[in-house]
Amino acid sequence: MSEIKKLIKKNLIVNGQHISILVDGNDTLVHVIRSQLGLTGTKVGCRQGQCGICNVILNGKVTPSCIMKMNRVPDGSELLTIEGIGTPEHPHPLQLAWSKLGAAQCGFCTPGFIISAYSLLQKNPNPTREEVREQFRMTRNACRCTGYKPNVDATMAAAAVMRGDADITTLLPDAKEGEHLYGSSYPRPSAIPKACGTWEFAADTMEKMPGMFLHLALVQAKVSHAKILSIDTSEAEKMPGVARVLTAKDVQGTNRINNMNCYSWDKGTNADRPILCDDKVYMYGDALAIVAADSKEQAEAAAAKVKVELQELPAYMSAPAAVAPDAKEIHEGTPNIFCEQDTVKGEDPKELFKDPDVVTVTGDYYTQRVPHLVLEPDVGYAYFDKDGLLTIHSKSVGIYMTRDQIAEGLGLDAEKIRIVQNNCGGTFGYKLVATIEGMLGVAVMATGRPCYLEFSMGQQITYTGKRSPFFMHLELGANKKTGRLVGLNANFLIDHGAYGEIADLLLTRGNQFIGSGYHIENVRNHGAITATNHAYGAAFRGYGSPQSLFSTESIIDEMARKLGEDPFEFRMKNLYTSESTTPYGDKPDILPYNQLMEMIRPYYDDAVKRTKANSTETKKQGVGLSLACYCIGDENCDAAEAAMELLPDGRFATYSTWEDHGQGADIGILTVTQETLAKNGIHVRPDEIVMISNDTSKCPNSGSAAGSRSQLIIGNAIYDAGEKLAKAMRKDDGTFRTYDEMKADSLDTYYKGSFSTDQYCTPLDPQTGLSKYPHIAFMYGVFMTEAEVDITTGKVRVTKVRVAVDAGKIGNKLAVDGQYYGGIAQGIGMALSEDFEDVHKQTTLMKCGFPTIDMIPDDLEIIYLETPRKHSVFGSSGCGEVVLSSPHASVINAIDDACGVRIRDLPAYPEKVLKALQEKQR
Repeated sequence: MSEIKKLIKKNLIVNGQHISILVDGNDTLVHVIRSQLGLTGTKVGCRQGQCGICNVILNGKVTPSCIMKMNRVPDGSELLTIEGIGTPEHPHPLQLAWSKLGAAQCGFCTPGFIISAYSLLQKNPNPTREEVREQFRMTRNACRCTGYKPNVDATMAAAAVMRGDADITTLLPDAKEGEHLYGSSYPRPSAIPKACGTWEFAADTMEKMPGMFLHLALVQAKVSHAKILSIDTSEAEKMPGVARVLTAKDVQGTNRINNMNCYSWDKGTNADRPILCDDKVYMYGDALAIVAADSKEQAEAAAAKVKVELQELPAYMSAPAAVAPDAKEIHEGTPNIFCEQDTVKGEDPKELFKDPDVVTVTGDYYTQRVPHLVLEPDVGYAYFDKDGLLTIHSKSVGIYMTRDQIAEGLGLDAEKIRIVQNNCGGTFGYKLVATIEGMLGVAVMATGRPCYLEFSMGQQITYTGKRSPFFMHLELGANKKTGRLVGLNANFLIDHGAYGEIADLLLTRGNQFIGSGYHIENVRNHGAITATNHAYGAAFRGYGSPQSLFSTESIIDEMARKLGEDPFEFRMKNLYTSESTTPYGDKPDILPYNQLMEMIRPYYDDAVKRTKANSTETKKQGVGLSLACYCIGDENCDAAEAAMELLPDGRFATYSTWEDHGQGADIGILTVTQETLAKNGIHVRPDEIVMISNDTSKCPNSGSAAGSRSQLIIGNAIYDAGEKLAKAMRKDDGTFRTYDEMKADSLDTYYKGSFSTDQYCTPLDPQTGLSKYPHIAFMYGVFMTEAEVDITTGKVRVTKVRVAVDAGKIGNKLAVDGQYYGGIAQGIGMALSEDFEDVHKQTTLMKCGFPTIDMIPDDLEIIYLETPRKHSVFGSSGCGEVVLSSPHASVINAIDDACGVRIRDLPAYPEKVLKALQEKQR
């Protein structure tokens, strides 16, 4: 018999309105707000009171509504949600400021931040920046996108308007910028809806369709490696509300995800990841069964009744364990080391290192398994649409790729599957590969009914892909008389976890960036990638470069100190020159490093003096540098399609799959479309452009929003479409036809455009690992970080970060600024706190080391160098990933400069730093 619910009546004042409502006392306040009151502006993140996503003001106090039970809410309570602060039609100054200053990126955390800021300004209308930051710390507002600085900027700007010290017009978009968007700081179109809580995420959509969807719950493995002996679903099938309990036998296709391997020398199978495990468990969290029921509660209750019998097997939880001589094959028939790649450039460095004039530095470096720590857990829903297409709405940032990954596994032709991207609360790359889409497809095909699946934060952390750990051994040689680098020898082993998605691409990127930025004529690298039973590797901002550049920038610093040279000057003498080739053997597309370093020099000179002067006996300050680099798009084979249409009302529609995961695809498409038309003589306002995006049934395949490719590669495809349309519209006298005139002249109003890198780029040589032209363009940067080390505790505090960057011409400065602030914060987290090693303990944001506002300094500055890229119609390169290529390395170098200890394995936990200090003293 199901539990009897006992309801209580609550009289509440909600956003100024008196209401009476019957509630279950055990329900959370956020459930009542969203499901019963229909106020979906309050979002739900961790459900553990750790992220501030669901903050509301209850009786004058900021309250995390996800952990507040209704039986603890006093009768007559006053409740303020984001809807009570302002609406898109009548936004509050805070909401205008969040839009104007770029604080709304993915937007998932935005309502919670604005609630906290509003509460502060009601009590303190003239706060300092530190008081704003302390408010966000106290109210536990977490953000993965912005680096927190824009949120503080927005609060301060709104406070000035609210006090009357500034006019409201300072928070409004600049109309002149709207006339020419490219290079402006015009707010993204989604900013105001995000700030007002009306930007609909998938969970918000579900709240408006009660009873229409079956809710799914997963039965997941609680061990990391096992043989499946049996799965008994009989008891679960009898539970109330259950429609079906599904296992691997219910999957109509191959039940495997296509890994999309890139290279022929990859020995791994293209299909090692099951949708539902059939014979074995390969990692903790693997899905064994799906329960489909009328409600989430019923589905979860039934899932707990599924009986799984397993025979546990030895679990290889790190790369060294998986490659040990006695290790068994994790995937039978495939060696654990399933892909290897060499880089062979110039002479053998080992021979050169025998020269008595050559000094060498050797080091072993480790970068950890980094969780993406998104604040909107994975979520999606699926159904058969009116055309009979299996339609799946998800957070995918490569919707055509996701379609192709799951088609064979489901037993459908790819054309029978339609993928639509939801408004998305951040992914940072994990959604480049399929996660829940296959399971949603299986459930809809088996039940014939629409289905919905939403992960908890624990499921998000344990099931989805991670940044793969690298174990790296480097030997660097330099001439001790001249200080010039002679050669580099590197070996690295990658732990890619249980499954091989795009693993070979990660391996080649690892080779590509070890030694990047420096004139090194002689290189021998050997990289290998192995399967383990830990979380599988997935794309994560800067795929491959954060690992490679950590080892590179660490050993460069170590060499400088061994030679007795200043790390800045040592880098200056060894930067790329016009005679240099990259570790891939190609010529750098531009040579910006000298300029970028000179832009940083004044800050560095000041920091060196100041940090030494400000150090005390117990708190030592230091400064660290690192070069950054990342490529644009896929190696030698990237392409995109897009389309543009003249509409009957005279507006222009752009069709693309430029997916948005917080980086600002909307402002990107808007800006590129306007600039495309302007370059062809047609001038339009932003409101004369319509964006039709991210639906495989409506949009050409523009590729994924990954590899920092969108601005250049999709932008060029949009330009090609617009140029074709403008050419058709142009009359002999130079004016342009209207829609009616186009139809009267029997001219098409819809044109598809394309762009491909094939004509410019060349493939990788499998023997040498070299390529004459591997990528269409690159991004470059220099980081300078100041840090303070408490030598009594080992705790590190980053106090200031400067970055000089060249990503080509900036399309939208507000969006690019946001990418860099957020990337800096993620880099600090990677350096000091983020990890996912213990699958049983590191299951919350805080236990995984989420970087909170007190970890990220307010003193962040970005300096731009804008070198136009020759293959970009607009001169832009990309921006999203270079910023996470090496900030963590600059933090570690600053620690060494401060207190003389070198941390070679990340993260630099306080106990690790303290141990190194103690060993140094001994």
